[in-house]
Amino acid sequence: MKLNLFFALALLSIFFFSCGRSREIQLIEREDHFTLDIGRLEDQIALFMLDGDRVMRQTKMAMRDGYFYISDGNGAKVQRFNSYGDLLFMIYNEDTNPPPLSLRPLQEGSLVTRWAVSYPLQEPGFIAVDSRKHIYVQDILPYERHSLDPESRAYLDNVVLHFDADGRLVQFLGSDGIGGTPFPRIEALYASEYDDLAVVCRLPLGWNVYWFNSEGAFLYQIQLRNDNIPIPSDRDLVIPSLDSIAAAPDQRKLYVKVNYYRDTFDESTNTRTGNEPDSSVIWIMDIESGAWEKTIEVPFFEFSINERNRRETYRVFYSMVGVSHDQIIFLFYPVEEGYSLLLISSDSVSGNEPAAAVHHQQRLIRVGSDELYYNVFNLSSDGILSALLVDEWQAKLVWWRTDRISGS
Repeated sequence: MKLNLFFALALLSIFFFSCGRSREIQLIEREDHFTLDIGRLEDQIALFMLDGDRVMRQTKMAMRDGYFYISDGNGAKVQRFNSYGDLLFMIYNEDTNPPPLSLRPLQEGSLVTRWAVSYPLQEPGFIAVDSRKHIYVQDILPYERHSLDPESRAYLDNVVLHFDADGRLVQFLGSDGIGGTPFPRIEALYASEYDDLAVVCRLPLGWNVYWFNSEGAFLYQIQLRNDNIPIPSDRDLVIPSLDSIAAAPDQRKLYVKVNYYRDTFDESTNTRTGNEPDSSVIWIMDIESGAWEKTIEVPFFEFSINERNRRETYRVFYSMVGVSHDQIIFLFYPVEEGYSLLLISSDSVSGNEPAAAVHHQQRLIRVGSDELYYNVFNLSSDGILSALLVDEWQAKLVWWRTDRISGS
């Protein structure tokens, strides 16, 4: 069984924190909404490999206005639930799903409260929902339609499917707009409060971000090459590594998190022995001008353990979850009790202010050790952190009202 990356990180953190604990931080209460059984039926989630399938496909989720949307890659379906766990509608592939038992087909002029729409989804993945409740879903093209771009060396096989609020297909998007060239590998989808869509892609030579308006018209393309990642002017001889990219929900801005490493050397022989974390910086770019507006230094997550009768302190990088409106950046790192959450207000500083001027809040969110088979997190534009947490038997849909502490 393939485990989520955060599960592996959490196991390391459990070991470290059992040896030495950092200072206590304030807990955010968790609200559990509903659970889903694992399986192929319409109100289940086909999370793990079933029917001898060797491929572990993606399962993603989004939450908007109290509704939960699940993109089930193994089941080739998209589901919409209310906060009580009632399945409201489903978009599904007839070839890989049994006929729905509790949902009626959606037909023009029909009055149904719970319905199903047939569409030949292949491997749905990342999902985003805009203010109209329109759904954007990453999908994979059939193998015969895959291609290789010789210039970027990228494999082009991803599209974004745009469905309306009832689950009917509006159009599909490629990298240059409606019905265009397929995307390279998609890493994230972001729908703004103004119904713009940002598609973040990973390529062998770097990252691309494609920006579209609410009608699907292509607006901007941002290219960030691996050999041109920005480095702060006050540090030298560091090695940059672009970690993740998030789009602001209320502005046309990108938040680009870059981790920096520094080579280490054996003092006696002056030979390179490896590298160690140096710093982490979030660069904020204005999409319309392509200019870097300001940078924000991200503190390390620190923990201590006892080694050979002395206490050693270690520093590791936070992971960026996303950005809420009013420019609140959410980051986290797995710990024994769940995840240590760091909130940074990017609106609290200008480009010239020191890192100490940035307003930070640190909190703890609880996730049980039995709920780490698979974790998927989503940050809504209004600052509510929600998650799909999976144990051995079922998936739980939960949230934490982080909007109440962030001021969103």
